[in-house]
Amino acid sequence: MATGTVPPLPEPSSALSGTTRSPPRSSGADPLSDTPRQIRLFWALLAVLTIIRLCLAANVPLTPDEAYYWVWSRNLQPGYLDHPFMVALWIRVGTWIAGETPLGVRLLGPLSVLPGSWALYHAARRLLPSCPWPASGLKAALLLNATLMLGLGAATMTPDTPLLFFITLFLYTLSRAVDPELKPRAALPWWIGSAVLLGLAFDSKYTAVLIGAGLGGAVLTTGRLRRQPGPWLAIPALFVAMSPVILWNAHHHWASFLRQGSRAGDWHPARAVQFMGELIGGQIGLATPLIFVLFAVGLWACLRRNRLLAWLALVPMTVFVTHVFGDRVQPNWPAVIYPVFALAALETGWRIRWPVISGLALTLIVCIQAVFSPLHLVPHRDPVLRLTGGWETFSRQLALKARGEGATALAAEDYALASRLAFTQNILPVIGTDPRWHLFRLPAAGSAKAVMVEEQRHGTVPEKSATLCREVRAQPIRCYTVSPPGFTIGVQLPKRS
Repeated sequence: MATGTVPPLPEPSSALSGTTRSPPRSSGADPLSDTPRQIRLFWALLAVLTIIRLCLAANVPLTPDEAYYWVWSRNLQPGYLDHPFMVALWIRVGTWIAGETPLGVRLLGPLSVLPGSWALYHAARRLLPSCPWPASGLKAALLLNATLMLGLGAATMTPDTPLLFFITLFLYTLSRAVDPELKPRAALPWWIGSAVLLGLAFDSKYTAVLIGAGLGGAVLTTGRLRRQPGPWLAIPALFVAMSPVILWNAHHHWASFLRQGSRAGDWHPARAVQFMGELIGGQIGLATPLIFVLFAVGLWACLRRNRLLAWLALVPMTVFVTHVFGDRVQPNWPAVIYPVFALAALETGWRIRWPVISGLALTLIVCIQAVFSPLHLVPHRDPVLRLTGGWETFSRQLALKARGEGATALAAEDYALASRLAFTQNILPVIGTDPRWHLFRLPAAGSAKAVMVEEQRHGTVPEKSATLCREVRAQPIRCYTVSPPGFTIGVQLPKRS
């Protein structure tokens, strides 16, 4: 499945065909009709989920990576070493509205799910011609919202958050562009809009290019689309939308492209089985088990019935499966395909009630644990606690200790640690010594008298250095070595106002 090509599909049942929509294939489909009452209930559920996500966003401390993206937002530019700029722009808007708080950093995440769900709801009308509408739209939006990837991911702010938003909008405009009832001239604005949204998704995370490659495969293998001017005239619009990131890379020796592209050159086939197991296990966890089964079977169904969705899903999946022969695939990388999977799952004709209920229940359990920690797990078994716990007390103690020893700054080489210290405390400025900071327009710190803070590894403590631990409920989560004050040269990170 991962390495094969998409076979020619019968045009009458393809989402790219011009035939009349057929009735549902399975008498066992959910009795979810298009009554106004059920639609109101769906949007009410979505509103409740949005409120829950906003509460989660406000009450869970930032992860170190989120603090890193917050630093980006204090220094907006068209690109960064690790990712494009969109996550920084979203944080800048959110903090302008809600202040430099965890809620401000994450604000646009929960809010973006509402228009994103609307877009997926309407995309299903045209991309799933053999499923009942709007029941198909309701089901697709419910499935996506029930995944842990979106349920918890929408309450955090990472590049995946704007990526999922723009991909769902892209699927809507694409569904209009490929509508066989539209003449090529009428479809042209929708093709241009699809290209712009795909470019904005690329400006969020580079994995969006895989969806573009899948769309290219669908166009080239479908005569009706290949002969239209729309797909070809959309290519310049795509590059215009991508141009800020491309130009930033061109002016910085292609630093970000080389960093991300270098991962494709690894080759460790002996560990492929391990990496494949991690990939599958990660997706079972992030999709939740029953929804994962629906996604997998839906992809198989699309190979026979829906050429467009098959291309959009298979090209990224092929890349990720191939990547396991060189290195592990991070669990969040396939997030770019989740909106496509939510549509593809409906091609099974299966019921979605229990997958949705189980997904929402698992997400709710994770959210309760993240906020209230009713299960007093040891830190290394609680990933949310491990990333977010104890930062406020640790940062304040560290800064007061350093100032008491005559230091005028805190210094850290690790970008995530430096960013988290900059966001959490305002007692001392923070200096980043990692070379990546020189790609920012940040002021040089000169020669500051700073203590160097490093995560303690293997239990060793350098001579004359002290140890300070980040703790929750008197249990250490991570310990750090703190060197005596010395002169350090680096870049001064912005302070939280």
